[in-house]
Amino acid sequence: MGKLRLAVLASGRGTNLQALIDAIAAGELEAEIAVIISNRRDAQALERGRKHQIPLCFLDPREYIDSDAYDRALVAVWQEYKVDLVVLAGFMRLLGPEAVRAYRNRIVNIHPSLLPSFPGLNAQAQAVAYGVRYSGCTVHFVDEGMDTGPIILQAVVPVKEDDNPETLAARILKEEHRLYPRAIQLFAEGRLEVVGRRVRIKDK
Repeated sequence: MGKLRLAVLASGRGTNLQALIDAIAAGELEAEIAVIISNRRDAQALERGRKHQIPLCFLDPREYIDSDAYDRALVAVWQEYKVDLVVLAGFMRLLGPEAVRAYRNRIVNIHPSLLPSFPGLNAQAQAVAYGVRYSGCTVHFVDEGMDTGPIILQAVVPVKEDDNPETLAARILKEEHRLYPRAIQLFAEGRLEVVGRRVRIKDK
């Protein structure tokens, strides 16, 4: 069997994409990025992919009649590139039921909070405003809800007294860069088993 083939979906800077590229180069992640897909033509993630000679795909949402049509286009690209795992890395669109069904338990996301706390946008600001002592990040499988899929791995980040959303986000991001490649490597090794809401990590 060849290396795990990834489609990385990103809308912005692509720092988690870069963490995956670096982990693959270091031999820490046994995978290859088959394609990078973005819904924004100017996403820095595309530039990162271009630098590393990774195939790129810009899918403009304005060219599709509705979100279902857009999702079908996404799935078509995944199938074209023979993708094993879809990796959301700051992709600012919700995937619809059709895309989730097509790749059930083969789509992962990373979220900057300890889910189920603070789902959705601006999770770091939500954590600071709520006054929690600990936040962090969560890698999870994607289901039909928003940040509701089964949890694979989490990392805890203490919230400091003088934290603001930006300083907390910066410290959480460091953990994201460490955690995401690790979670994907577990998938590559066939060690993740979804049982209801739980993800069991099987011994190597």
